[in-house]
Amino acid sequence: MTGPTRTDGPSYAYLGPEGTFTEAALLQVPGADAARRVPAATVGAALDAVRARSVDAAMVPIENSVEGGVSATLDAIAVGEPLRILREELVPITFVLAARPGTTLDGVRRIATHGHAWAQCRNWVDAHVPRAEYFPSSSTAAAAFGLAGDEHGYDAAICSPLVAERLGLAVLAADIGDVADAVTRFILVGTPDALPPRTGADKTTLVIPLPDDHPGALMQILDQFAARGVNLSRIESRPTGQFLGDYFFSVDADGHVEDARVADALKGLHRISPGLRFLGSYARADRRSPAVERHTSDDAFEAADAWLEGIVRGGDGDRPGRS
Repeated sequence: MTGPTRTDGPSYAYLGPEGTFTEAALLQVPGADAARRVPAATVGAALDAVRARSVDAAMVPIENSVEGGVSATLDAIAVGEPLRILREELVPITFVLAARPGTTLDGVRRIATHGHAWAQCRNWVDAHVPRAEYFPSSSTAAAAFGLAGDEHGYDAAICSPLVAERLGLAVLAADIGDVADAVTRFILVGTPDALPPRTGADKTTLVIPLPDDHPGALMQILDQFAARGVNLSRIESRPTGQFLGDYFFSVDADGHVEDARVADALKGLHRISPGLRFLGSYARADRRSPAVERHTSDDAFEAADAWLEGIVRGGDGDRPGRS
């Protein structure tokens, strides 16, 4: 993607081309339908446009309910100039097998799509077109656009119903996903200029390098969350690429950095892993509030701070000491 020229009003990059599930996620952002939207060929290109300040933010996929984390996003956001997650969106995923008009299912020998889509439809493909080969594409929409063009090198594409309709492709089969209620989670990523406000139903995303590979290293990290009552909704290990066996952990924790229990956990993590990268605290798309036990509430942390301060001032913790 070439660097777009800034214009008045917000602008967004997204994993393109037009018609991707990522664009559908972006259109859920208030005002995005009227904003300048710039399709990017890759996740890295979309995030680089944010780093270059040529767009305000970028929408990229980060997690799928069937395949788990999207490695391209997890890796690209973990390195380079810091970025900040501003919000998340959830999009139900429905796939069709599309082809040029006149193509029959028996004539399909090569199918193009994104790797995650292929994995989510593999059982259907094995059952209905077992001789078909996988042809990798940068996105499901890119596969459909290639099919609609003059040069494509494959017979069919797994894509969204919307893009198949837009391009006038024939739908050979609908609802071909192996899991009927599959959902993909997308994140809107901007620069670390502002922190979204705490809502009470929030999520915090972190990148935690593993400084030393020793017995109990992961347990030390997990203990920082467990001791403070912070639930993890996602934890994945990813290779740093520096050398074999060198990994970082990508983590989603329930809560906002302004919650006392989360803030205290982050301070503990930073002592263990000074390379800790904070990627943002933002509202959960499902608006589900976490269960917080009394002893990990903000009030409990404030009471403990006041008790310790009383001791330091010369009291016994229950009665104030000298001022």
